[in-house]
Amino acid sequence: MILDSLENAGLYESVHPRFKQAFDFLRSTDLVALPTGKIELDGKNLFVSVVEITGKTATEARMETHNNYIDIQIPVSTSETMGWIAGKNLKTVTDSYNPDKDISFFADKATNFLRLNPLEFAIFFPTDGHQPGILDGTIKKVIIKVLV
Repeated sequence: MILDSLENAGLYESVHPRFKQAFDFLRSTDLVALPTGKIELDGKNLFVSVVEITGKTATEARMETHNNYIDIQIPVSTSETMGWIAGKNLKTVTDSYNPDKDISFFADKATNFLRLNPLEFAIFFPTDGHQPGILDGTIKKVIIKVLV
């Protein structure tokens, strides 16, 4: 898991071959003006989901993991809290792995919480359990999916 602000994104471009293209998109795009929906940057290898969601409490938010994609999550309209736990510590599966959506859900709760302000980002790898969407109200956010 990585947490930082978009202005420091260049520090992480060497972590994965597709991160530079992902961060170039984020730095060159008016994220506030983006409509909800999917934007393909490199087919299934790299794409963007712009979503508006209703926040949940830490109790209601679901812990998730992905097997094939890395998430770069960026709140755009307001701050968001996200939970984190090492994937190896997840024990209680509630929804087994769905290969079409590349997601599993767990009843386990976070051991740490991150508060992201607009244009800060969290990178969650397949080894990271994450619990996004903890906030009051609604949020617009950008999620970049990077094929491992």
